[in-house]
Amino acid sequence: MTARDDARARVDLYAALGQPGSGRVRYAAAMYFNCKGLLSSEALEVYRICSARDGDDPAALMATRGLAPNLPPPPDLNREQALRLLLDEVDRYLATLPGAGIAESRAGLAALRDGPVRSEPRGPDATVRAHLPAALAALTDSHPALATAIEMAEPHLCWRVYDSYPPEQIGTAFNAGHAYTSLIGEGAIAADDFDLGLFLIAPGLLYRDHAHPAPELYAPLTGPHGWRFAPEGPIAVKPAHEPVWNEPGQPHLTKVGPVPFLCIYCWTRDVNEPAQIIAATDWDALERLKISA
Repeated sequence: MTARDDARARVDLYAALGQPGSGRVRYAAAMYFNCKGLLSSEALEVYRICSARDGDDPAALMATRGLAPNLPPPPDLNREQALRLLLDEVDRYLATLPGAGIAESRAGLAALRDGPVRSEPRGPDATVRAHLPAALAALTDSHPALATAIEMAEPHLCWRVYDSYPPEQIGTAFNAGHAYTSLIGEGAIAADDFDLGLFLIAPGLLYRDHAHPAPELYAPLTGPHGWRFAPEGPIAVKPAHEPVWNEPGQPHLTKVGPVPFLCIYCWTRDVNEPAQIIAATDWDALERLKISA
């Protein structure tokens, strides 16, 4: 049994309540840790009882029985193990979402995910240190397995700032308050015309109107946030886990709400063509706009 086996089991132990088959997934992980002497037989029995109904929370039943969860600590993973595990969870998550772009993104992920993992220097991560913990705390409430996989992979991720925009066009606040990490594409696993990763923006910031030739999936892991798809157009507030698909050349803007914006992004082709800012007259007002929780 490897550290990746331990990590896979720990992530499965936190499989989101209510997802089909998640009760059995949690129970299988509990049996794994019980066999290793890391989970008590009393706690294992709770996972067995809850396995029959995917929405039953083992932690709640353990509390009523006076049992402490005493869950195993996160294992130490090397870079490749952590990235492979995270890509597994990204694919599991995308498989639960409806809408345009999901199939294309998952097809690219399936074709490229087993490529060799490259080494990368750790990039500037002040935004990540300041805001990723709050984003993962929000994600843990609904998707603990994905949040755990991101948390375990984060020490191995190379975060970047998107620097194709002129600073005076994108705004200094956004420039200083966002970061992204490429998992497949320019980053950890090389790809010629595909890019998938995580994108983080600080609370309250405005990502101004822009467009690019690449078709793009946003799968927001936190919310609510504001969106629009035409300069000067109205803002529509969307919750977490409602995917957004931008066709090639489609203008779009994001106004971050009170929780840091964390999403899975995917450019499915034409990834080497840069994004362009589209000027609008209402950016000052949108900078001041507050999105309610």
